[in-house]
Amino acid sequence: MTTASDTSHPSGLGWGMAALHAKWGWIVALGVVYLIAGFVALGSMVMATVASVIVVGAMMIVAGVTEVIGAFQMKSWGKFLIWALLGVLYIVAGFLTFANPLFAAVLLTLFLGASLLASGAVRLFLAFSMKRESPWGWVAVSAVVTLLLGLLILVRWPVNSVYILGLFLGIDLIMAGAGWVSLGFALKRRG
Repeated sequence: MTTASDTSHPSGLGWGMAALHAKWGWIVALGVVYLIAGFVALGSMVMATVASVIVVGAMMIVAGVTEVIGAFQMKSWGKFLIWALLGVLYIVAGFLTFANPLFAAVLLTLFLGASLLASGAVRLFLAFSMKRESPWGWVAVSAVVTLLLGLLILVRWPVNSVYILGLFLGIDLIMAGAGWVSLGFALKRRG
């Protein structure tokens, strides 16, 4: 049984795809902007690295201010002090990234390499503990690629710190742009 409220607010995947179909040109344009930004980032990886570090610093300041504001919601002094201290540390770290973005890039690159190495190791362990009828091979390939990326970053660290974050940002923007462009043209063909 359908009520008036059910028909006044269309929902579902079909309605969503129809709404997106009408906007396929904007989706392609967004993808092109992403692609251009990605190629610009690859053309100037040092500047893209600095820009990404500055964005991380700004996010740390916002998170710190939010934590300090949240501290005033705590009922006990102990919890208030911990939240306020964490917030202040975030704010200080954010301003330090603004003061010396290249040093922050060195630390973030080290963290990225170590994280990729740990993630690859865990994924490799997971792949070999999976049953043979599941897609354990793809998980193992993914783990090896992640491990190699982590190793490549750590072997060249700290020299690669001036460009590795910009390289990853450029590749990510290009891949996202290609995805948006292909989605937009698929929506155009569909309708």
